[in-house]
Amino acid sequence: MSSPELVLGFLEDAPPWRLLSPQFPSKVGGKPAWLRQRGLPSFHGLECGVCRLPMAFLLQVYAPISGQDRSFHRTLFLFCCKRPECYASGDGRCMKVFRSQLPRKNEFYPYDPPPEEEPPSDSEPDPGVLPVSGVKLCWVCGCPGNKACSRCHTVTYCGKHHQTLHWKQTHRKECCSPEASIVTSSPFLFPESELVTEPEEEEVDENDTKEAEEDEGVECPSLAEPLADTDLEEMALHETEDRKVFQRFKKKVAPEPHQVVRYSRGGSPLWVSSQHIPSDKDIPPCTCGSKRTFEFQAMPQLLNSLHVDSRGASIDWGTLAIYTCSASCNDDDQYCPEFVWKQDFSPDQQTQIKPASNMLLVPDADACDTSPVNDLDE
Repeated sequence: MSSPELVLGFLEDAPPWRLLSPQFPSKVGGKPAWLRQRGLPSFHGLECGVCRLPMAFLLQVYAPISGQDRSFHRTLFLFCCKRPECYASGDGRCMKVFRSQLPRKNEFYPYDPPPEEEPPSDSEPDPGVLPVSGVKLCWVCGCPGNKACSRCHTVTYCGKHHQTLHWKQTHRKECCSPEASIVTSSPFLFPESELVTEPEEEEVDENDTKEAEEDEGVECPSLAEPLADTDLEEMALHETEDRKVFQRFKKKVAPEPHQVVRYSRGGSPLWVSSQHIPSDKDIPPCTCGSKRTFEFQAMPQLLNSLHVDSRGASIDWGTLAIYTCSASCNDDDQYCPEFVWKQDFSPDQQTQIKPASNMLLVPDADACDTSPVNDLDE
């Protein structure tokens, strides 16, 4: 039986129109290019599980399933919190992932593939509303936003927190003026790039096989040995295993050091550490009852393009492994929550890793500028 195909994802600049929903993009940063225009994740569904603040869109992967009509169009959306304090080791509650899919014949997009050339400017969609369903989107994050500024009624938000951010950024000066309807980029968003893929060139390495055989020959310490000696031996074995896993990670990544995503539906993640690797019981089944299997992982190299480092504190991960429903079920035409496993680098590994680039942090709503903002209309 052949192993699942493995493709690598890289970042490239692209014209904005290429990253909109009708083009079915894979991308990092900016606002989500929603696939299905109804049944979007709720405001509470997009909150960080630690601090309960709105999460930012991190990336999306267009991943249709060949031969499955209901998944002719299929996209996975990954969101993350922007507060470094929420990134405790081994805690993945600061991440959420959703799946959306459509058959080829659907109410939102044409049956035929999208054109390769840029559409005329008069046909560009309103960034504040989904064209077919009419669902309004938050001006700051691009997620569902059914609350409007009570003064100008021009812009909508997902909630009070993002209204406050926009008010401090520009809306205080633009409210009730023609500039209020001009599309601007929010500092809350990550830098936007297209995510392009190419197959990994797999090379058979006899040394990897030899190392695996050597690992199998390692004997576990005897229970009859003194406890202190056993603990020391286990620590040594664990340290050796962790080093081997990390060295394998670096070796696999070295031929393509700029990869930010590894995609292999039904395959296995490339772990950065021997610690905090999930067992089958750690991966919850889908709500439909089907088993979840690995689909793709976000690599630590992605952090370098997100501008997430600030004064010694930043969001961080070793790798983010995404597990999805093996049946790719339809959940009453809703965006289906899937599962993300966050594995961190061990402390020893952290010293070997170059820190990410500087991050533009959004100031805390209560930390500065106490100017009042308008109420929100439902």
